[in-house]
Amino acid sequence: MKLPRTTLILILLALGLGGFVYLYEIRGATVREEINEQKQQIFSFAEDDVQSLTVKTKKLTLNLERSSESSNPKWLIKSPISAPANDAIVSYLMDLLVKGKSERALSTPVKELGEFALDQPQATINIILKNRQSHQLILGKSNFNKRFLYAQADSAAKPDGNINVLLVSTDFANAVNRNLSEWQQPVDNSQKLPGLSTPLPTPTNGK
Repeated sequence: MKLPRTTLILILLALGLGGFVYLYEIRGATVREEINEQKQQIFSFAEDDVQSLTVKTKKLTLNLERSSESSNPKWLIKSPISAPANDAIVSYLMDLLVKGKSERALSTPVKELGEFALDQPQATINIILKNRQSHQLILGKSNFNKRFLYAQADSAAKPDGNINVLLVSTDFANAVNRNLSEWQQPVDNSQKLPGLSTPLPTPTNGK
């Protein structure tokens, strides 16, 4: 029996759609699961574990320390000036450090780190915990499609002599590449508005 041409086209379309669904939903899900399994937490400490941070970029070296007082701000700038820090800005960076994950790790010989701009990084973040343990995150250049940054975390060499180069969120660059004024606590201008002065009485001629 010869099928009508329209029916044959519909059957072919259905087969093609079924193949697409299999590749995307079933096979694609497996691939996506494998990719997700490659994601690793960059650091394992909690925000409350951190005592101080040093953020070094090409234009600024900033030292931040957790305030010993319970009142705001939670963070203080210790250098290059002494001033209260912008808690929202510091919290943004802290959230990335605590929750951030690497998409992938590339085992790389030390001599090739320059290919990722990790020998002359755009930023280095040094972290000191309350228990005096230290951690470091080095941020290099963007990858080819600018979706991620190359980075090193606690860059001790592995037994084979290579270093793990991570792919991390570009949000890290947004978090650290700031002017000093952005790191400072915003000024409450409402407290600096001049008060209304009471007019003095107009002098009279002896009356």
